[in-house]
Amino acid sequence: MKVTTKGQVTIPLHIREKYGISSNSEVEFIDEDGNIYLVKKKNNHENSRKRFREIRGTATVKMSTDEIMALTRGDN
Repeated sequence: MKVTTKGQVTIPLHIREKYGISSNSEVEFIDEDGNIYLVKKKNNHENSRKRFREIRGTATVKMSTDEIMALTRGDN
């Protein structure tokens, strides 16, 4: 793989897909013992969204939003 005159390289599609690197992902280069590593930065916002995505739709309470809000406010 060649580096462009602007210092850019293209990350192969199979690598981007495997590690979830998209056009908005942030990466960093780590220089360690004469080797350079490309590392996807962990994004707290991304992790939060993933966490909520995993539990979405798992509630089992058969109450309306108004009923739940009344309980949290102590309106009952």
